[in-house]
Amino acid sequence: MLKRIVIDDIMNSIIPISRFNRGEANKIFDEVKQSGYKIVMKNSTPACILIAPEKYADLTEQLENYALYIEAEERMKNAKSNDFIPEKAVMERLGIKEEDLEACEVEID
Repeated sequence: MLKRIVIDDIMNSIIPISRFNRGEANKIFDEVKQSGYKIVMKNSTPACILIAPEKYADLTEQLENYALYIEAEERMKNAKSNDFIPEKAVMERLGIKEEDLEACEVEID
């Protein structure tokens, strides 16, 4: 059942380039806004994929996060044990107390 839904979604997202030639661009863009993407076919081959700006922003953020993850993994692999500074030592150097942090809302991406 799940496979069928995915296949149906993909099949409903395929559009021929001739729809653009018939002046249906505005309608296609509305469909992209609704579904998130459309696959434009030219000569029975995918020519491009139109995606909603929100989806594009999400994809680029995921790529950036993945690149940061890979960089962090590489740094950890090449790091020596004396490259790390304990959290308490950093807080001491910067004059930060636990109470100071309790009042702050921090979100780490």
